[in-house]
Amino acid sequence: MSFLPAQKHPQPQSLSDLFMSFTLLALQGFGGVLAVVQRELVEKKQWLTREEFVDDWAVAQILPGPNVVNLSMMIGDRYFGLRGALVALAGMLTLPLLVVLAMALLFAGIADVPAAQGALRGMGAVAAGLITATGLKLIGALHTNVMGARICWALAAITFIAIALLRIRLLWVLLVLGGLASMWAYRQLGALRAVGASQ
Repeated sequence: MSFLPAQKHPQPQSLSDLFMSFTLLALQGFGGVLAVVQRELVEKKQWLTREEFVDDWAVAQILPGPNVVNLSMMIGDRYFGLRGALVALAGMLTLPLLVVLAMALLFAGIADVPAAQGALRGMGAVAAGLITATGLKLIGALHTNVMGARICWALAAITFIAIALLRIRLLWVLLVLGGLASMWAYRQLGALRAVGASQ
């Protein structure tokens, strides 16, 4: 978690605003929803700072289920409680589900066409690029992390090596490295609180 003081920033005005915002967000999420979520929530709507987004995304990634759905429910709950969480979930799933079903029916008829298969492969490359670009944009948030930039960089490098090169299962990486990082962050936060109490 960031140790910077909480900042006031815009927030959803109503449940309708929350529903429409997440519906529009989900409809834009073809191929790489992380990039869209970061741009919409941090840069356009400013419901989260970059540091808050990184913190919340980390929690959403650990929870079971799709990351962005977890994040939407966390944001909805933050501003409107359980109703907000359910409305955000409905916004993320209702209209996109109908679109996906329609596209699945359409694609079933052209799945064997080489052009359709080539289009899917091309989208995969674009999705990888979108995720990489978003990761690079969020790197700046590590400089204000309570663990310190060097520890964050070291953890990021070890995580990359463990998953991309050593092919260790994500669950074990999350449990071991995530557990160590959480304990280190807890220790650092305790030290900061002790310093604050002594002043």
